[in-house]
Amino acid sequence: MRTLWRTLRTAAWLGWQIESNWTDPFLFTVYSIAKPIASVLILILMYKVVARADFGHPMFAYLYLGNAFYIYVGAVLTGISQVLIIDREEYGVLKYFYIAPIPPEAYLVGRGMARMATGTIAVAITLLFGVLAFGLPLRPSAAGAGVFLLAMALGMLAMIGLGVGLAGATLLAARHVWVIGEAVAGALYLFCGAVFPLEVLPPFLRPLGYGLPLTYWLESVRRALLGPSAFRFPTFAGWSDAQLLGALSGMALLSLILGFSFYRFAEGRARQHGAIDRETGY
Repeated sequence: MRTLWRTLRTAAWLGWQIESNWTDPFLFTVYSIAKPIASVLILILMYKVVARADFGHPMFAYLYLGNAFYIYVGAVLTGISQVLIIDREEYGVLKYFYIAPIPPEAYLVGRGMARMATGTIAVAITLLFGVLAFGLPLRPSAAGAGVFLLAMALGMLAMIGLGVGLAGATLLAARHVWVIGEAVAGALYLFCGAVFPLEVLPPFLRPLGYGLPLTYWLESVRRALLGPSAFRFPTFAGWSDAQLLGALSGMALLSLILGFSFYRFAEGRARQHGAIDRETGY
């Protein structure tokens, strides 16, 4: 456990240095603020043009929160899945990572924690902008705060499992490994009810949405922050908070098991084919 904690802590520190040291602190701060606000303005424009509804409609807060918290998905999946590629392609130190006496998965998660930190900053800025500019009706209660914290913990575990699995996929991919995390995060955006209910999807695609832990995570977070009387998509209108958290718990555990197992399998295959430190030249 001491080795595990030391690996997580050191990898997180290293990841933060890489994420935040690409420019001076002032420009980094401006970028951290401008990026999430620009992202949410795109959603607002789409909402105004397509839905033709006002920002006081209860549905707006539901869509806004789904889009805001989905920032975590792109940050965590990309942050963890690109660790091995960055170490291999940019710094050429992946061979040292494999001979170091550290748990590989702990190193991946630790490096991804830096992206979680920047994602938290982006989510906080997005929520603050929503409250100040559009009067986002956040009404967390004492019980809702407990639901929120538990949902966030379970959601992060589920995303860590997905990210570690994608890190394994990058070891096996021969081309375009840089976009795997972003591509998967972009695709899942359509299937987890972030901005529209699963009922909008064709019937043959809906089971994919029900099989994603992100779907239950976003629903739990929305309910916790907006209160029990807030607008809800029909997808889980009949579900209680306990049922949502129960489903999220099971899927988070499954995500961890499958993600870590696939990483071990992919790592073994990469070793067999001599692809551990194979550079793509991109």
